Amino acid sequence: MKVRWIAAFALAVTSAAASAQGFPAKPIKFVVPYLPGGTTDLVARTVGEHVSHKLGQPVVIENRPGAGGNIGMDAVAKAAPDGYTIGFGAISTNALNPHLYKKMPFDPRKDFTAISMLGYSTIVLEVGPQVPVNNVKEFIAYAKKTPGLQFGTAGAGTSMHLAGVMFSQMAGVDLTHVPYKGSVPGITDTIGGHLPAMFDNLPASLPHIQAGKLKALAVAGKRRSPSLPDVPTIAEAGLAGYEVDPWFGLYGPAGMDPKVVKVLSDAFAEALATPAVKEKLVKAGFTPQGSTAQELEKLTQAEYVRLGEVARKAQMSVD
Repeated sequence: MKVRWIAAFALAVTSAAASAQGFPAKPIKFVVPYLPGGTTDLVARTVGEHVSHKLGQPVVIENRPGAGGNIGMDAVAKAAPDGYTIGFGAISTNALNPHLYKKMPFDPRKDFTAISMLGYSTIVLEVGPQVPVNNVKEFIAYAKKTPGLQFGTAGAGTSMHLAGVMFSQMAGVDLTHVPYKGSVPGITDTIGGHLPAMFDNLPASLPHIQAGKLKALAVAGKRRSPSLPDVPTIAEAGLAGYEVDPWFGLYGPAGMDPKVVKVLSDAFAEALATPAVKEKLVKAGFTPQGSTAQELEKLTQAEYVRLGEVARKAQMSVD
């Protein structure tokens, strides 16, 4: 009986090794848990095309939006851990959402295998042309004179929502969050004078800023955006210590073979460092950056703790 068990175990190990060595042998499904046409979709399709050439198998993008990205990432968490289903995780889905949603379908600390960082997006604080402010200092003064001043975002529980809440806390102003289903309707209302301000992902707003339809007051990250070199960070503009850098990472289901993880991690890191890919993403306001699986796992665990404290202090929640 013992000999039979040892033989079965050896066969399983051999099969797993053979599977890892032959990876990938079929198309890879890349789940993007957001609507087509946004920042994440652009990054996934641009990088996925390069990875498909590198690995010799198609990388098929599947958009599965809903519940702040939870629906798509839940599908990833529940997939077979063979490397053929991977997901576009984010600061929201893999660190912030568990502290906002009363019911989470997965635990980001244990239900995923970290594969590689994908990079960082830029959040911009912008106002419509009708708002009589031109910088952060003036915006804070205006907000203090207008209690309950509205700011829009692409949705409740997003990194833009987090950026607005942190700004309100640190600036000592009373702001009212108006969540939209994506950036476009919020931008339309801001340009049209129905919404005073937005915290938005830069790629969506950049064309309107460049056209003079929106006024960019500052960016939320640690550094200025190459796309808006003359626009200061919020910290530079007066709120010392303010920093929100939305990060994105590649995840698979828990229990993936480390050899398969290494194949995927190396392929995506190479794609993100390719000049043509890098140039296209940077122009769109995205900062590409690959990493090892271990680096992404460390970031995920640390951000889960940090953002839990932020969410509790701000009493952030999503019904």
